[in-house]
Amino acid sequence: MTKILQALLTGMFFTFIFDFFIFLGIQQNYIDFYNIDLYYNILFADNQNLYIFFLFSVILGFIIIYLNNDKISIAIIGFLSILAMSTLIPSVGYTVGEMLFMTKNTTLKDSRYIYHGDIYYDGRKQITFYDYELKKTILLNKKDLK
Repeated sequence: MTKILQALLTGMFFTFIFDFFIFLGIQQNYIDFYNIDLYYNILFADNQNLYIFFLFSVILGFIIIYLNNDKISIAIIGFLSILAMSTLIPSVGYTVGEMLFMTKNTTLKDSRYIYHGDIYYDGRKQITFYDYELKKTILLNKKDLK
């Protein structure tokens, strides 16, 4: 039990660092690109899959603490660091954000209108939507949509 707890806490430390850079790259290169009014902490909290996070934390913790080969541990941490920080490159960060958040060619309906376009971000209360007919980005309240 103690080994699992140590691995979890150590892995969580490194996983938070990796997640920070992943979401920072998405914030800078996707969210800011579309001028989506979204605070970084909300982006981080709303889009964190806890099951994957804890699984990744335990595995990473075991690799760091209990793997007796330091070269392999450093290589894995280095590779994951480069992978996480690659989202700071504009094209990579934009592509990752697009894969996670964008839904292309979508139709949404409310009580009065039908909207055709792309969902840029589906937030807590609002959807940031690019309408093909209006040729601009609009905010739609989730509670108004059918």
